[in-house]
Amino acid sequence: MTSDAPAPRRTRRGSGAVTLHDVAKLAGVAPITASRALSAPSQVSAEVLRKVTEAVGRTGYVRNGLAGGLASTRSRLVAAVIPTITGPVFLQTIQALTEGLAEHGYQLMLGQSGYANSREDALLEAIIGRRPDGIVLTGILHSAQGRRRLIASGIPVVETWDLTPTPLDMLVGFSHADVGRAVVDYLRSKGRKRLAVIAGDDERSMRRRQAFEAAARAAKLADVISVEVPAPTTLKSGRSALGQLLQARRKFDAVFCSSDLLALGVMVEARVRGIDIPAQLSLVGFGDLDFAADVEPSITSVHVDGEAIGRQAARFIIDRAEGRAAERNVVDVGFTIVERASA
Repeated sequence: MTSDAPAPRRTRRGSGAVTLHDVAKLAGVAPITASRALSAPSQVSAEVLRKVTEAVGRTGYVRNGLAGGLASTRSRLVAAVIPTITGPVFLQTIQALTEGLAEHGYQLMLGQSGYANSREDALLEAIIGRRPDGIVLTGILHSAQGRRRLIASGIPVVETWDLTPTPLDMLVGFSHADVGRAVVDYLRSKGRKRLAVIAGDDERSMRRRQAFEAAARAAKLADVISVEVPAPTTLKSGRSALGQLLQARRKFDAVFCSSDLLALGVMVEARVRGIDIPAQLSLVGFGDLDFAADVEPSITSVHVDGEAIGRQAARFIIDRAEGRAAERNVVDVGFTIVERASA
């Protein structure tokens, strides 16, 4: 069997999930043999195990962790995967998602994937095996293995906090590239011409940074100075990053940070070094966290309606689980730049 051979057409049984029969057919063995290879691999030959394992990998099949007699019933459980529970930017989304689901008798199970696809893959395998009524993901970039498993499961999937015209299933979010471009336009409108950016090394932050840099080049501004910090970002990494920018010995009059925590760190470090914000340095954050309006000077920030994302994700899942077709499968909630004293 070669990995290039086309997989057989999947059997659609209501949910559209790839079944054990599909795996057995692709492997060229009986369903009971495929089941034994997955549940008790020592009881089958090495050749049979190889064929079944290859078939599982190609189809994305994940064994149902529920008892067979319960497989056709709704679990009333929805799983959500976020990169980190320490990231306050996701809290409104999770709260709104929890409340929206609870109103219809569904419970939310929360998983933390980190920022590595390998951890998300392991978490998704565990989640799919328990057959929730829906899965809510953060972002749109998943590993090839993760995408295969999600598609093969037949479980309704909502991707959030991002935007693409080709989602796995359903999506509610906004364009990170548009954020980067909009912040450049905003800073230019304030007379700032030498820009810097401090960004976390996660994929969504990097897209904002890349669009920010490209927009600055298109506007014929000076080359953007950039510093990359590990995700999840912190106040401490913001302080350190401003120090790195200053060590570069290049002039800059504005900084765009990929999170409000980074912006707060920049503000603290600037105060220690006697740099006046906003007279000498304009500062823009991302996330519009509660403290952004309360610090002095208050932080100009990109606001995303996380509550709206959570509510829409809940509606998507409930409608699909209860057999109602969504009018549209992609919702762009947009964003706004909230102007405050720092810029």
